[in-house]
Amino acid sequence: MLLALLGCHWLPDAGSVNRATLSPTPRSTIRRGKKRAVNEREALDAVLDAGLICHLSVVVDGAPLVLPTGYGRDGNTLYLHGSSGARSLSAAGTSEICVAVTHLDGVVYARSVFHHSVNYRCAVVHGQARVLTDDADKLHGLRVLTEHLAPGSWAHTREPNRKELAQTTVLALDLTEASVKIRTGPPVDDEDDVDAGAAWAGVLPITQTWGMPVPSPDLADGWDVPGHVTERHLGRSDELSA
Repeated sequence: MLLALLGCHWLPDAGSVNRATLSPTPRSTIRRGKKRAVNEREALDAVLDAGLICHLSVVVDGAPLVLPTGYGRDGNTLYLHGSSGARSLSAAGTSEICVAVTHLDGVVYARSVFHHSVNYRCAVVHGQARVLTDDADKLHGLRVLTEHLAPGSWAHTREPNRKELAQTTVLALDLTEASVKIRTGPPVDDEDDVDAGAAWAGVLPITQTWGMPVPSPDLADGWDVPGHVTERHLGRSDELSA
């Protein structure tokens, strides 16, 4: 019951979608826990922008495969990347895929095992990814990915060269068909259990923070930690979780 709350998306055939909203399609319609569905597009952007790792679901040789990977969002497009030799990315560029981003915000302790739960933010995106072949498009996608994972690094470090671009597959996935589900707040217990007062109930929040920067062992002498790293560590840039 606990983690079943996160299994919130049904997968029949795709339907039409309105790009201006999170209008449900047959496969993005939330069937369980409908009250936790959030239809505002800004909620989708917020869940995606607050995360660093997504889970890419693809079918390879007739079998399902789920891979954790980095990503980045630019407007209505989600960018993914990997080795050009990866069969999973080759498959992702020729068939329908599914991408999920989940934030675990707290464990909900109820007065019964049945009503234990978790507080979370979850976004699921369906669609046909495009394999980018133009070098300029690939560089843009890689810049979006880099600046999402490590803001400031694109300007601070060397850009990919032609050989590295050739070894990298970049996918672009439209955020046209997506759903968002969010749970917040205390446990929802049966009245009999509340009246009995036989167990503690509440929420144990989960937070993530940046640690102290650790220089590479082979870093040349004279380097201070650059501002785009220290600002993030000190919380003056983006946060690891909203």
